[in-house]
Amino acid sequence: MASYIWNPWHGCRKYSEGCRNCYVFRRDISIGKDASVVYKTKDFCLPVKKLRSGAYRIPSGSFVYACMTSDFFLEDADPWREDVWKMIREREDLDFSIITKRIVRFSSCIPQDWGRGYDNVSICLTVEDQEEADKRLPVFSELPIRHRSVICEPLLGRIDLSRYLYFCDSVTVGGESGPEARVCDFKWVEDIRRQCMEQHIPFHYHQTGAKLLKDGKIYRIPRKLQSSQAGLAFRDKDL
Repeated sequence: MASYIWNPWHGCRKYSEGCRNCYVFRRDISIGKDASVVYKTKDFCLPVKKLRSGAYRIPSGSFVYACMTSDFFLEDADPWREDVWKMIREREDLDFSIITKRIVRFSSCIPQDWGRGYDNVSICLTVEDQEEADKRLPVFSELPIRHRSVICEPLLGRIDLSRYLYFCDSVTVGGESGPEARVCDFKWVEDIRRQCMEQHIPFHYHQTGAKLLKDGKIYRIPRKLQSSQAGLAFRDKDL
């Protein structure tokens, strides 16, 4: 399945400890931009844009990651979100993944015809430590969503997800990247993986992060190797 990134707006506001070293802020600062300034992008209408032939630019059956340089439920984007929902509804032949920390705003940001959820939309909630997991996941569990998953990234501490996994489709884990990255202990990753295996929930180790503590040693891993090294981490263990 082909995948695309769709950023209808750019910019965000830091929300919790997991945002401290946000890659969007880091990248924008490097080019002299203020990432806290939120604006609609030139790709706002990307899902419904068409080629000269009349076909959609994004072909049917594709996977679309929405709002990767912001948060879909950011307050600043409230005036634009209704139009985004209309495009998502029009492109019911695409699968959209929406990642957020602001799950508490979900109910006030969904369209009137949401019902139990759109079948082509997955809501992915990010949590970085136990405190945030215990704040966000009880809210997440009660919402009308057809497809939902949890992303523990950047993973900043041990997290017990066991009492929340019953409503999750999958769990993804990753460490923090960037020059100021905080250490990710591989034991935390292994523990979440164990919890998922015990409840038969799909688990994916997305990236190691820039600083990985494993077997008593801190490994500094270049950005280009963080995903591939994560992919090798459990190669000798049953998945």
